[in-house]
Amino acid sequence: MSTGPIGVFDSGYGGLTVLKEIRSALPQFDYIYLGDNARAPYGPRSFDTVYHYTLQCVKWFFAQGCPLVVLACNTASAKALRTIQQKDLQHLDPTKRVLGVIRPTTEIIGNFSANKRVGILGTTGTIASNSYPIEIEKFFPGVTVYQEACPMWVPLVENNEHRSAGADFFVQKHIDELLRKDEAIDTVLLACTHYPLLADKIRQFLPDGTTLVSQGEIVAHSLQDYLSRHPEITERCTTGGGLSFYTTDSPEDFDAKAGIFYGSPVQSAHVAL
Repeated sequence: MSTGPIGVFDSGYGGLTVLKEIRSALPQFDYIYLGDNARAPYGPRSFDTVYHYTLQCVKWFFAQGCPLVVLACNTASAKALRTIQQKDLQHLDPTKRVLGVIRPTTEIIGNFSANKRVGILGTTGTIASNSYPIEIEKFFPGVTVYQEACPMWVPLVENNEHRSAGADFFVQKHIDELLRKDEAIDTVLLACTHYPLLADKIRQFLPDGTTLVSQGEIVAHSLQDYLSRHPEITERCTTGGGLSFYTTDSPEDFDAKAGIFYGSPVQSAHVAL
């Protein structure tokens, strides 16, 4: 059985916010990050297309020796993860694992809400999949879930406009739409890994006392717990603190924007899938 780094995948840059938290919690491991920027965004694409793209990327990670891949992308987790886990892994390599960001979040999100009313902000694809209401129902059947798709938020972040006055309109628009569904919502989940960069603006338009939840720290702690419970996977993850970045698009463009998400400079290489 092969040993190698832990793979972290996203359709673009957002997964870097998750990678940052994972490395903070588990700095001893080696990591590879891949952004499928050439085909991003995944949010508006069909289930079949997202599945096809995600599977290609998972196969690439496996070819690099990764025993474990984290889909740090809500759309890929919603539209592709289950099929890959249930159908493809047995043919690709049944000893390897692919994890997502939805399950770890839904296992605990209900604990944040006092009145059991939770709002979900996500991409069009994530919201259309209904993955969050379905999964939350399993763990917190008493929680009512309200969803709002925010298709303009990812372009705002990726074009470094998330701090601009122009972003206020699109942020307020979707917060107002969410609260119109139930003004008593007391917990709001950022179900897209890009959205933490908009957190300050989002808070401006939420009622005082509303809990705003990002996924990075949740996913990092969940991975930490998973590895402690699965030593057969942990022992195959190489250690040394190494980190490599790859993109399916221009490395120069990737590096120019990636630092916004990761919090420090990034140097990537190109991958053709």
